[in-house]
Amino acid sequence: MPILASRTDPNAAMFATNAQAYEALLETLRDRVRILANGGGTAMVDRHRDRKKIVVRERIDMLVDPLSPFLEICPLAAWGLYDNEVPAAGLVIGVGVVHGTPCMIIANDATVKGGSFFPETVAKHVRAQEIAWENRLPCLYLVDCGGAYLPEQDRVFPGKDHFGTTFLNQCRMSANGVPQIAAVFGGCTAGGAYIPALADEVVMVRGNARIHLGGPEIVKAAIKEVVDAETLGGAEMHTLVSGVNDYLVDTEAEALLTLRDIVAKLNRATPQHMATRPPMPPKSDPADLGGIIPADAKTPYDVRDVIARLTDGSDFQEFKPAWGATLVCGFAHMHGQPVGILANNGVLFAESAVKGAHFIELCNQRNIPLLFLQNITGFMVGTEAERGGIAKHSAKLVYAVSTARVPRFTVIIGGSYGAGNYGMCGRGFAPRFLFAWPNARIATMSPEVATTVLTELRGRSLKRGAASGAEMDDLADRTTRQFTEQSDPYYATARLWDDGIIEPQDTRDVIGLCLALAAATPRETGLSPVFRM
Repeated sequence: MPILASRTDPNAAMFATNAQAYEALLETLRDRVRILANGGGTAMVDRHRDRKKIVVRERIDMLVDPLSPFLEICPLAAWGLYDNEVPAAGLVIGVGVVHGTPCMIIANDATVKGGSFFPETVAKHVRAQEIAWENRLPCLYLVDCGGAYLPEQDRVFPGKDHFGTTFLNQCRMSANGVPQIAAVFGGCTAGGAYIPALADEVVMVRGNARIHLGGPEIVKAAIKEVVDAETLGGAEMHTLVSGVNDYLVDTEAEALLTLRDIVAKLNRATPQHMATRPPMPPKSDPADLGGIIPADAKTPYDVRDVIARLTDGSDFQEFKPAWGATLVCGFAHMHGQPVGILANNGVLFAESAVKGAHFIELCNQRNIPLLFLQNITGFMVGTEAERGGIAKHSAKLVYAVSTARVPRFTVIIGGSYGAGNYGMCGRGFAPRFLFAWPNARIATMSPEVATTVLTELRGRSLKRGAASGAEMDDLADRTTRQFTEQSDPYYATARLWDDGIIEPQDTRDVIGLCLALAAATPRETGLSPVFRM
């Protein structure tokens, strides 16, 4: 096998410097994830437990198979927004295994604003359904939802990709044979009521679960009727009278067991559309990744040192290794699953773009999923590049990425700037999953370049002497601060520009799980010619 030999010396001073800097980034990530685990805070969690309710992540632990992985998606959604009072956007989503079946779990956290939907909550819910639909995963809704957060109703209710989209997706997935199962643990009001109402099967917990399109307050205001919540939409009423509910249980633990029993009877096969091989660990240690990534993002390094710590046995059959050197392409396996890797090793020149397009076509022909490792300032600019047709050649890569018929996955391992983000399958190109490392940066351009561009443009638009040095300095300072803040990985993940920030040493396991999910979905058919561009 073509084994990648590591070029990294773990005993070098630079390695120690990089590792120390990266450890600080990891501690920040871990601290923020620990904050999320406390939901809406100690007082709200205590009140939740006083009502004989289980907190959301414990519900998930009880639902999934023992010792099986749970891939949480967008855990830091809404981070830094709303004074950090909506941790995880009040919703926990992720892929878990239930009775051997991979499922998408969508669980409201009622300790956060009663499980109400903020704009980021809706976006997260919709993202979970997108993943479920593309990978044909049954959706398990753990419902404890107060409906739309009314002060944000204009950003939650009326538009495309707002709350109504979650119901549209639920109906269409069910019609396409993707099961939709709901367990109700608390009050489901207004829009929240439609999550179980549209499900294929419903479980409700006696005494706590309620479903009503309009709560007692709305009923009183609308028709002057005075009624308590239990009479209006309690679990017993919906089981014995309305027929909305299918299974009445006494405890949340029983509800979760019932949910597991339903999944066990779904009669879902798990096909395998890839030629797998026995997995093996990399020969180079993934724990070294923190020491490989330079503390200064401007310092270059060889991305092959990263690839060697991700692939099975550090095996990597590189494609065109002597041409288009700034884009490293090649075939490998991760956890036994085949994968074609495209990884940046500098700015994208015309040769690199054409090489990448050619490689994608090979993967299309061979039904090999694609993994993009982004660390890119963009495509090459300048007179020589333009005369060499960089616009035409970069478009070939963008076209190949856009029309690829195999599953695509992206990890931002460094910078992701400008059209390089597009050519390397950024969020706008709908990869099945997109993750980021704690050192990631994403923007139209770096703060330094943006500051230079805007001050130059401002200077040209004014007559000589019309702007003082102080005004230009203020513009430069504001631009630098804006682009620094908006390219921060936590700014991005809060707005769901990725599916989560992951630790570099976990990348192999995370992508391996994603590849396994993709392997169970049918291959798209069609001609797969290989043009040598």
